[in-house]
Amino acid sequence: MIDISAEVQCALEQEKAGASLCMVFVPHTTAAVTINENADPSVRADILAELNKVIPFDDGYTHGEGNSAAHVKASLVGSSVSVPVEEGRLCLGTWQAIYFCEFDGPRQRQAWIQAQ
Repeated sequence: MIDISAEVQCALEQEKAGASLCMVFVPHTTAAVTINENADPSVRADILAELNKVIPFDDGYTHGEGNSAAHVKASLVGSSVSVPVEEGRLCLGTWQAIYFCEFDGPRQRQAWIQAQ
């Protein structure tokens, strides 16, 4: 889980003045994006540990590429988040950050950012 909040804020500042909403979309089937706590790194570790317990890497999947667990995790976590914007700033809670979740990497990845 990679904190991309600063990158999203930077892109928002370059994208569109006066925006009231920022959407972050991950165009990948084995990666995801989510919002969660940024104060204690153990939260990220706990999330990943629990996902790995519930969706183990090797569990007799039939998908030929061998990355079915990554597909399931990405589906559960989700491919997009929307964040309100006020005066050009993301309106995240005190302890929140936007996280890119890599479930099948490392790979070359993208997060698309759109302001409205």
